[in-house]
Amino acid sequence: MDTLRFLLSQASISTSQNKQLFDILAVCKYDYAIIVLQRLPMIIVVDIIYLLVALALTPMVVYRMVRYGRYRAGWSHRFGRIIRKDPALKKCIWLHAVSLGEVNAAKTLVEELENRFPDFEIVITTTTDTGFAGATAIFGANYKVFYFPLDLSCIMRRAFRGIQPAICLLMELEVWPNFVLIADHLHTPVIVVNGRITDKSFSKYKKIKPFAKEIFRKLSLVLAQTDEYAQRFIEIGCPSKKVIVTGSLKYDTAQIVDKVEGADTLAEQLFGKIENQKSKLVRRPSGGIKNPLWVAGATGNDEEQIILDVYKQLTQQEQFSNLRLAIVPRKPERFDEVAQLIEQSGFNLIRYSKLKTLTPDAGVKSKIENRKSKIDAVILGDTMGDLRKFYSLATIIFVGRSLVPMGSSDMVEAVALGKCTIFGPHVSNFKQTVDALLEDNGAIMVKDKQELLETMQKCLNEPEFARTIARNGREVIRKNQGATKKTISAITRLLK
Repeated sequence: MDTLRFLLSQASISTSQNKQLFDILAVCKYDYAIIVLQRLPMIIVVDIIYLLVALALTPMVVYRMVRYGRYRAGWSHRFGRIIRKDPALKKCIWLHAVSLGEVNAAKTLVEELENRFPDFEIVITTTTDTGFAGATAIFGANYKVFYFPLDLSCIMRRAFRGIQPAICLLMELEVWPNFVLIADHLHTPVIVVNGRITDKSFSKYKKIKPFAKEIFRKLSLVLAQTDEYAQRFIEIGCPSKKVIVTGSLKYDTAQIVDKVEGADTLAEQLFGKIENQKSKLVRRPSGGIKNPLWVAGATGNDEEQIILDVYKQLTQQEQFSNLRLAIVPRKPERFDEVAQLIEQSGFNLIRYSKLKTLTPDAGVKSKIENRKSKIDAVILGDTMGDLRKFYSLATIIFVGRSLVPMGSSDMVEAVALGKCTIFGPHVSNFKQTVDALLEDNGAIMVKDKQELLETMQKCLNEPEFARTIARNGREVIRKNQGATKKTISAITRLLK
């Protein structure tokens, strides 16, 4: 029954929904059924569990398809209808990255795979819509990109027949039972790359350790980010001889640059030609920073209200009256919700999606410059693929999903751009990165709204302090690079 509970918990539903679904299934007394299932082959057991979970989750999936437009694309891929370019002429490397963060982390790895194995075709799969859009934008010109197949055995077998991989690379943790069982049956190596197990996932895996062990012991290799993550893989069933610490690929993919392509266009669209400049840490004659822009990126539920409250308190002070705020929610289905929240909080709203299609010569002058309200308009970044451009223009960056218990969004990109970066205490998804940054004063952690307010005041009043944080952060990125080389070396040994 713990296995069933774990699979339910992996779905994108709330804790209360999870409990309701589990309670409904529990009434049917599946404990007895599980005893029976223990006598069946593992692959059949997994299929039966998936079907039970599917029955419970179907209403939620249908609702999200209708309400938010999610899960509508790629169903032929999800049912295993995947055909690569040259199955008869080339061997294949199958790389799976669940979402946009994992896709971005794979960039240098894919480049090196192409250089090292030019005779191999690379196929990339992803699970989420944002991941697929990102993978298509980054890799689509040179490689086939698909949605990851559903992990039912009949579907996964069809996918393996279509792809015929010589090796499978799973970014971070995406270890699906039937995927691993079928690869093992076909003698296809499976490597977890950039491996990590968060506190939350580790707790869940320990509850189903006998089941997890049967799957994880079949992995060919685990390339873990840290010693701590490596030990966790071993504790849930990976043989220690198959676990190697290589470091994090995200440090290698982080682009340490001062300018991002498209950022100048974004600045002109938002601020007009007069103010077509980045918000640098430069003092005004009257004190404080000239034209500062605060970007809150990849934010989560209930977090935007905290940001808006702090922003209101800041702009009510004369020295911060010129501060601007841009909020970029992590999930596109929340764009309208956050837009409404901004207006309900008493701010004028600028939706970037309405400006993006307009050219600077279309006679559209900066709405911020022409505002009539005493309260500055808040910019809503309600487009996909532009977060890094917003970060590039920022004076100070707050990395979202960290003031609320959501595990945080990735802060490496912000730090690599040389920005003073702030995040909250809920950073379990990026523990290693956060530890490294805080140890070398390369970022700032705040515990609550009050600390965020005080930290913003300090960074805006003391530009040199903010610059020092930004410089230290970049140095942390530089000294932790090198994981790609170690990863390629390990993959090469298995492909020989």
